[in-house]
Amino acid sequence: MKKRPLISEIQSADKFERIRRAHQSEVAEDYVEMIAELIEETGEARAVDLATRFGVTSPTVNATIQRLQREGLVESKPYRSIFLTQAGTQLAKESRDKHRVVRDFLIAIGVNNDVAEQDAEGVEHHVSEETLSKFKEFLESQS
Repeated sequence: MKKRPLISEIQSADKFERIRRAHQSEVAEDYVEMIAELIEETGEARAVDLATRFGVTSPTVNATIQRLQREGLVESKPYRSIFLTQAGTQLAKESRDKHRVVRDFLIAIGVNNDVAEQDAEGVEHHVSEETLSKFKEFLESQS
């Protein structure tokens, strides 16, 4: 007798499609967040600073910045700083907010601050709006 799968093939495909979409946006979110952070800290975001912060090579940063330019998230000219467009600024804000909610939720349930900060960096890119909303509700109920 053949066992029934726990979830349907369609549900499985949908789940992995959502994960693929999250992976595709993860780099963009990390970069716009870091660009915003660098601009706040130092007044500018340079490719060399991004490479240092992410622990990657300058060519990797340059390729990513070119992609983000095509997506309308950043503006950059050769030998100049990198700036966020309005869309990039909005994405950076949304990413920071998600990160903060996930981190604060993890801390609220007893996760160590440093661990919560590290875990939030991964979870923020994959958490659904429904789950994020429940995290917010939980945090508000604790206030």
